[in-house]
Formats: sequence, C-alpha cells, structure tokens
Amino acid sequence: MSTLEHGVLAVVAVLAAAVAAFAAIPSWSPVPVAADRPPSSTVAVTEAPPLLRVAASVAVAVGAWVLVGGQPGIGLGPVAGGVCWWVTGRMEPPAVRRRRERLAAAVPQVVDLMAACLGAGLSPSAALEHVAAAVGAPAADELAAVLARLRLGVDPATVWRDLARHPQLGGLGRALARAVESGASVADAMQRLSGDLRRTARSDVESRARAVGVKAAVPLGVCLLPAFVLVGVVPLVAGAVGVLAGR
Repeated sequence: MSTLEHGVLAVVAVLAAAVAAFAAIPSWSPVPVAADRPPSSTVAVTEAPPLLRVAASVAVAVGAWVLVGGQPGIGLGPVAGGVCWWVTGRMEPPAVRRRRERLAAAVPQVVDLMAACLGAGLSPSAALEHVAAAVGAPAADELAAVLARLRLGVDPATVWRDLARHPQLGGLGRALARAVESGASVADAMQRLSGDLRRTARSDVESRARAVGVKAAVPLGVCLLPAFVLVGVVPLVAGAVGVLAGR
C-alpha cells in the first residue's frame, strides 16, 4: 500500500471517528428523584445502546493502525480504541448540560420568590410550595422532590441539610438549614442570599465580558498572521535570497 493510500485511509478513519464520537454521546434523561433521598440534577441514565460508541472506538483503532502501520500500529490500535471508548463514555450529554444550565439560571428567581413569600409571613415549606408552582422546569421538578419529602413527614432540618448538597440549589438549602437550626429569621437569610447571588451573577457577567476580548484575539491572529507572513515576510526573504544569489 502506497503512502498516499495510507494517508487517505487514515484521513477517512479519523473523520469517521470524529463523526461517530460526536454522535456517540448517549441520550440521557434525568431520573425522577425519589422522595426518600435528596434531589440531584446530575443523576442520569443512559437510554441509548452503545452502538455509536463502538463505531467510534473501532474507527479510532483502525485510524491508529493505518496511520502507524506495522506491528506498532497493531498494538496501538486497541489502546486508542479503548481510550476513545472511555472518553466518549464520560462526555456530558447536551440534554443534561442544558438542564443544568437552566436550573442554575433559575436559582436567583427561586431565591427572590422565597424571600418575598417568607417576608409575607409564610413558613418555609409553604413558601417553597408557592415557588414550585410559580417557576418552570427543571427548578419546579427539583422543588417538588423537596416538597414530597416534607409531606412525608421528614424533619425539615434534615431536608434542608440534604438540599444543601444540591449542585445548584445548595445555597438555598444551606441558608434555610442555618436559619432553622439557629432560630434566625429565614426571611433575612433569603434576603442575604439573594444579594449574594446578584453580586455573583454580576461578577460572572463582567468576567465573561472581559474574556471576550481575549477569545477574539485568537481568530484575529489566525486570520492576520498568515496574511502578514505572505505580504510582508515572504517578499522580503525572497528579495534577500535573490540579491544573495545574484552575487
């Protein structure tokens, strides 16, 4: 097999591996949270069979074998395929990522509504029920799981401590747990948490705005650097070589 054929096969194998790897992200859906355990938006279950992961791993293994060739390629192919299988298995599905981002974006609204309900004199459980009815998914689903535990008679302090371990709603759970255990005003705790979330959100927006300039410099440099080399450096070097060759 010629070098050109090797290169063509390697390119085809790499492209097939890339397509299969992107498609190999399994279709995950959140598992409904049982009432006897704390809610978590990160729990997921794989619904799709790993057929595309197998295709991606085989394509990567074939690409490594074709690219390297010989005995080293035969040994490297299974290793590359195994690495591809492991990497594609650890990818975060887009549906899970979107759900996590939507839940994180809804936390300030949940805290503001909790603060308003508590300020009106409602108990934390009653306030949580009103908030769960006012917000949309996925925050409503997580709050409904908390309410289910409270209705079953689980100690509220235990429920708030469990909620404190939630990836997105942990701040709400910690504030409620501290207020209940210390006897402090729950409404004041929600007001402080709301202010902290606003400051954090403002800081995140400013950080992303500052990062835009840095990220924009990379494609700008990629576009301008080749043009600068071709227009400015190449003619200069070619002229210098021509003068030296004329001597």
